[in-house]
Parts: sequence; structure tokens; C-alpha cells
Amino acid sequence: MAAARVLLLSGRPESVSFAQSVCGLLGAGPGLGPWPTYCGLKRGQLVLSHRPFPGASARLPLQRPPFCPFSALDQQPRAPGAELPTNRGVDLAVAVVLQSSDQTVLLTRRTCALNVSPNLWVPPGGHVEPDEELLDGGLRELWEESGLQLPQGQFFWVPLGLWESGYPPRLSWGLPKYHHIILYLLVISQESQQQLQARIQPNPREVNALMWLGPDVAAAVAATEDGTETPRHLPQDLPPSVLAVELEENGGARPLVLPTSTLLRTTPATADSKERVSTGTKFALRLWLQHLGR
Repeated sequence: MAAARVLLLSGRPESVSFAQSVCGLLGAGPGLGPWPTYCGLKRGQLVLSHRPFPGASARLPLQRPPFCPFSALDQQPRAPGAELPTNRGVDLAVAVVLQSSDQTVLLTRRTCALNVSPNLWVPPGGHVEPDEELLDGGLRELWEESGLQLPQGQFFWVPLGLWESGYPPRLSWGLPKYHHIILYLLVISQESQQQLQARIQPNPREVNALMWLGPDVAAAVAATEDGTETPRHLPQDLPPSVLAVELEENGGARPLVLPTSTLLRTTPATADSKERVSTGTKFALRLWLQHLGR
């Protein structure tokens, strides 16, 4: 079994098995959270506890979706023949919420060919490598997906929050095959959206579109509640569409006028790959807006 990436501190650090709910083990109640969690941000590892401990470097909000499959598995008997991995723990991922100097953030649309979360709008991110500093992992993923390298001394960063993620995201889609804690990092660049956009070279194997969201649209997206099929109406002052950039098969790029309603879609009860913003990204946008308000 690979070295544990997510550890819980209860006396001594212990790994979390794949099928266990991290939020549940940290004492999350039946509510939606978030739950304040003390974190030790180490090379390639994340140590979590519901109380302070030596080496804790941050106190961050931890949240999960209302339909979290690992929470559901904790509350219902396992169906006969239902198998989950027994030789794996919870993986660690990092995602970069990149803010330009004019207060917009970058989202990318994952390609339809990806096995996990295809066609979803998310910040650049992915797995943290063993012995990799968490910021280094986030900046590496930003470069691998968007081609952006941020000059030293022209950005600063803060950890925003933690998200417990499973895929498939709901038990009604099938048993989960992936289990991650995602650390969202806010990276604030001194460069404008125009300057950053001019240097972007998306990786077509992972990304097929990108866009920059301002606070108004981000607030509307962040306010949508996943887990409900209730149709939502756009606020009257919200633009009907946002401008994105879509990659072409020949390697070029073209403008994409994306209906704002697409970004307000929620996770359906049955499996599909309709374009939408991921639930974790909505959580990260809420945290970004709170930070912006400070």
C-alpha cells in the first residue's frame, strides 16, 4: 500500500481508509458544514484534527457535498457484493484558484475524454506528488494544464479550504472509485487578466476551454445548491452569458459564448456528463468571495 497522504491526528497520526468519511471521522454532524479543521501542511501529506496540535499551520473550513457517497456509506448497510478498495487510503489533491490583479479567477473545463469528472468547470489542479510541497504541486498543475508559470515575487498565496470529494459523486451513480481531500489554494497574481491570458497555452489532453469569472457571476454560481433539482431563475442583473475561450481540434482557439445558466446547473441524481461547475468549485468560489470581502 502506498504511503498515506491524508492523516487524522487522534493521539498519533493515522491514515484514513478509502471507504471512511473524513468529515465523519472529524466529528461532522448531520449539517452541511463547513467544519473548522486544524491542518498540518507537510510535504506530500496533510494532517487533520478537530483540535489544535503542534505543527498545525492553518485552521481551514472542511466541507463535503450534501450527497457525499462516503457519508451515505456510513449511514446505510453495504449491499451484498458491493466492493470498495481495501488497500487504498484517501488521496490528496490541490487546486489553484488563480486571481488576477483585476479580481477575476481562472476556471478550466475538463475534457470529455477524462475518466474522472469530465466536462466540469474547475480550477487547475490535481494530485500532489510524494514529498512535494503543496504550493509547488498547485503551481505545477497550473503549469501542466494552462501553460502558466508565475514569476517569483509577483504573486502571494493563502490556503482557502478543504473539500472531501468522491467520484462518482453520488451513490446513485455507482460506488465511488476515487476519494480525495482537495486543498484549495488562493494564488493572487500581480498581473492582470489580460497579461495572464496572453501567456496561457492550455493542455488539450486535459482542458478544452477556459474562462475568467468576476465576483458577480461567481457569487451566483457559488449560491447554487447542489443536491436539488429545483429549477433556478437568473437574477435580473446577471448577464445572460459569459465569454470563454474554447480549444479547436487544429490547436487553435475560438471565443465561446457560454450561457450563464450552464454554470448554475447542479449535480443530477443520475449519472451524466452535462457541462456544469463542480460542487467543490462552488465551495471554493464562496471562500474566494469571503476573502475578497476582507
